[in-house]
Amino acid sequence: MLNNPDFKGVEFDPFLKGNIRDYASINQLICLSNMENLNAVFINDGLPQSERLERLNQIAIQQMEVLENIENRKLLIENKE
Repeated sequence: MLNNPDFKGVEFDPFLKGNIRDYASINQLICLSNMENLNAVFINDGLPQSERLERLNQIAIQQMEVLENIENRKLLIENKE
């Protein structure tokens, strides 16, 4: 609010008061679950937090690109004829 006099805090209330999972798409939930699992693996491997964050960010970007790119996705559809 200090840097943006047009900031409308009310619009962000649901995000501030709720769990991010309440507002995430299915693709975001899939990615978030994957990141949580990978983070546990990286912690077990002894990676420092800064390196984990960098790797998780890169992987999340790649996963979201794959999940959101439905135009190039081949779907397995059962032939009902």
